[in-house]
Amino acid sequence: MSENKCCCGCVDQNDLKLKEIIEKYKDTRGALIPVLHEAQEAYGYLPVDVLKKISEGLNVSLAEIYGVVTFYTQFSLNPKGRFSINICLGTACYVKGAGEILEKFKELLGIDVGQCTPDGKFSLDACRCIGACGLAPVLTINEDVHGRLVADDVAGILEKYKDL
Repeated sequence: MSENKCCCGCVDQNDLKLKEIIEKYKDTRGALIPVLHEAQEAYGYLPVDVLKKISEGLNVSLAEIYGVVTFYTQFSLNPKGRFSINICLGTACYVKGAGEILEKFKELLGIDVGQCTPDGKFSLDACRCIGACGLAPVLTINEDVHGRLVADDVAGILEKYKDL
């Protein structure tokens, strides 16, 4: 497995950690998901070069790994912002205006779903159900839940996090 080196020739600490993770699980049946979890914890997301290293280290096809990563919502192929916004687009939320709320976030942040603001402060995602239908429409920002929203609430919500 190749290692990334910085300009002075030292090895990236995340690459060393990934090597340890793969080594710990390489002979364990069903190790892919735990390896992906630990790799994402180390890197903050799962870049393609990391998936390739996992593929080589576990002898699992890149296609299979990609299928797992894109199936489970807890995995991300893109960097996350310091504040990860996740808007529920499940039926209850959608019929109560979640689509308009999502559009307002996209407008104010200048990013699309799956992207991160250039300053790394906010990332924007959508999901099918948060499990808080009684609060519809609902979203989370990291662990904070915001419910019973309208599009006009978005600017005020963002303002609360801008100076944190």
